[in-house]
Amino acid sequence: MKVETTIELTEDLLAAIDERSGEYGGRSELVEAALRALIEIRPQSDLEGRDLAIIERYADELNEEGADALEYQVSL
Repeated sequence: MKVETTIELTEDLLAAIDERSGEYGGRSELVEAALRALIEIRPQSDLEGRDLAIIERYADELNEEGADALEYQVSL
């Protein structure tokens, strides 16, 4: 079920939406597709941010382990 709403956009953004809305069947469809894509991407970027924080917290330890493992490699 769709619900009608009102939002405010800058004129240049509305013009860009109008230019591309034909590809999506209209303004509403384009805005809905864009918002759905943003909502789907956001949780992934949140996870990546948490992962990066963990890696950074243990960076020195991980680098030491990596350097230690390199010592066991055979030269080719």
